[in-house]
Amino acid sequence: MSQLGVFLFSIATGFVAAGLTGSFYRLVTNKPPSFQLMSEPMYLQVIGILTLVFAGPTVILRNALRAQVFENRPPVWMLLSSCIAVMWSFLSGIFLIGLMLSAG
Repeated sequence: MSQLGVFLFSIATGFVAAGLTGSFYRLVTNKPPSFQLMSEPMYLQVIGILTLVFAGPTVILRNALRAQVFENRPPVWMLLSSCIAVMWSFLSGIFLIGLMLSAG
């Protein structure tokens, strides 16, 4: 597999993990994952942080899209947020792929 293929596959793996983690968090807590955890009890803060390790890219993109639509932010804001989310997904995907390959 080429290097570009591995890069895109790890990004896709990270985004899938982010979507699954965020959806599971929303199913269990009945609210979307968020970076605002200070008002939660300590045990929910710990669970929220562990969730955000993998669900972070979807939270970033959701917040950036909401800011673009409702607050009319410049398109550069969306571009930079997308770059951060893609790199976060890449790193999450590399971690998960490495974990799966080392287990097998």
